[in-house]
Amino acid sequence: MNRCNKCAMPDTRPDHVFENGVCPACRVRDLEVDWEEREKRLLELLDRHQGEVIVPSSGGKDSTYQVIRLLELGANPTIVTATTCHLTPIGRRNIDNLSRYATTIEVSPNKTVRAKLNRFGLEWVGDISWPEHAAIFSTPFRVAAEMGIDLIMYGENPQNQYGGPRGTEEAQIMTERWTQEFGGFLGLRTSDFYGVEGIRARDMQDYELPPNLHGIEAHWLGQYERWDSRRNARVAEKAGMEQHKPCPANWWKAENLDGAQTGLHDHMMYRKYGYGRGATQIAVDVREGIVERGAALRWIHEHDGMFPFEYAEVRIDEVLDRIDMSADQLADILNQYTNWELFEKDDSRPWWPVLKC
Repeated sequence: MNRCNKCAMPDTRPDHVFENGVCPACRVRDLEVDWEEREKRLLELLDRHQGEVIVPSSGGKDSTYQVIRLLELGANPTIVTATTCHLTPIGRRNIDNLSRYATTIEVSPNKTVRAKLNRFGLEWVGDISWPEHAAIFSTPFRVAAEMGIDLIMYGENPQNQYGGPRGTEEAQIMTERWTQEFGGFLGLRTSDFYGVEGIRARDMQDYELPPNLHGIEAHWLGQYERWDSRRNARVAEKAGMEQHKPCPANWWKAENLDGAQTGLHDHMMYRKYGYGRGATQIAVDVREGIVERGAALRWIHEHDGMFPFEYAEVRIDEVLDRIDMSADQLADILNQYTNWELFEKDDSRPWWPVLKC
């Protein structure tokens, strides 16, 4: 494992090709962008759609900022929330808070089916959040098609904020090909679940893009103005969003507060690739000059990837009960998907393997 000379992110992140010791996210951060021209294009885009726009939302800092910002620009946002697989109490309150600012449509697929999908995702590809990743894209598009709203505005382009293959950071429109490549599906298709434990094709429609996508455009707001997660958190907090760090493995207090399964998802990411959510977050702050790289490395060593015995006030046993899985079964799956070339076991912390480097 090699770490970026600037921000400390590792080169084990998928599609994260370093150039001269520098990661893609740092390279993009140093590019010059004419943000005034980008804002003009945003206003033209909103005008072309008469200000009608769907904002996919978790009630978190970024989606709250998106709604507030679009209202400032004179748009008429409709908030669309694909309920997380295991909604936390603070997540519920933040969704309700944001609904004070615009019409909100919340879609909650069959929870019995969803719990099965969580378990299958964890067993088959090591990702408990597979259905959540699918619904983040399918739900806003399905609502857009039903309502006749042809513009969807997501937050940041992940390849711009966190790094990806050269050229992907320039994309301004989210295409179906982009969702398949970078949407976190890990090679699984909805049809792979047909017939498994009674799951029917119609049960999976909530996780599929609608057939009538013609004319619907999905853009990233972060491609039209400089994305600033700290600013977004401040704006969201002022707008009434509750914020507190969901677990010690997170660096930020205002991100991913709605899903109780997120801690397990992030821990599995740590085991697969050698970095967790906290490392990703603190690397952003290093790029922004908020934290020094050395301090970030020390924090990563002490906190990144810690097992989430509790996440956003929801205990891990509650998460496992929801998906009908025992702690022993989970331990076997975690060990199965751990990249042991990167890690070694430590009997003093059996749920948190130690990075070799």
